[in-house]
Amino acid sequence: MADGNVARAAALDTATLSDALDRLGIVGQCYGISGRDPGFRMAGRAFTMICGPAGKPAGTVGDYIDDVPDGHVVVIDNGGRDDATIWGDILTEIAHRRGLAGTLIDGISRDVALCRELGYPVFSKGHWMRTGKDRVQVERMDCPVNIGGARVAPGDLIRGDADGVVVIPREHEDAVLAAAEEIHAAEERIRAACRSGMRLDDARKQFKYHSLQTRQQ
Repeated sequence: MADGNVARAAALDTATLSDALDRLGIVGQCYGISGRDPGFRMAGRAFTMICGPAGKPAGTVGDYIDDVPDGHVVVIDNGGRDDATIWGDILTEIAHRRGLAGTLIDGISRDVALCRELGYPVFSKGHWMRTGKDRVQVERMDCPVNIGGARVAPGDLIRGDADGVVVIPREHEDAVLAAAEEIHAAEERIRAACRSGMRLDDARKQFKYHSLQTRQQ
């Protein structure tokens, strides 16, 4: 069954969703995270995990992929680590074939050429070729994680585009999406008014632009 709120989030850009999060006093902007290609877009629900330094013997970094529900975003908290990757070409190929919505990493990925070729969205802090094998392992799954300073719980809404990634907590998603849709509609009215010859300052005043992101009490 189609997820209506995923579709609503996909119809909005991250800048508008960020403004709605600010209005509601929710920290959902994933700082320092960007797409490995500026054309990447994703929207889906979070499938979460935490990774850490590998033990001896080392645990695995990618045997979970067949358990991720279709249409979900793989969300990996690797503590921002940038000296070893946690995602590469095999995971990209399988995730793309299985119809996952994308991958979000507080850390780095590699094999960027393939995700660009396939159009599979990977959002991370960067990319580098050094493997995470025997350096990183999955510690826990299906738990709250930290991605760029934003808390992500299993099932939260994830939206990524050229400006970055936002997370919308499940318990607040209806309010955030409604606020974002209101902000989007107001900005569209401002653009239309200006195209018709109205001054920008007058249009902004008429459609209350300067209070659109004001935090609600």
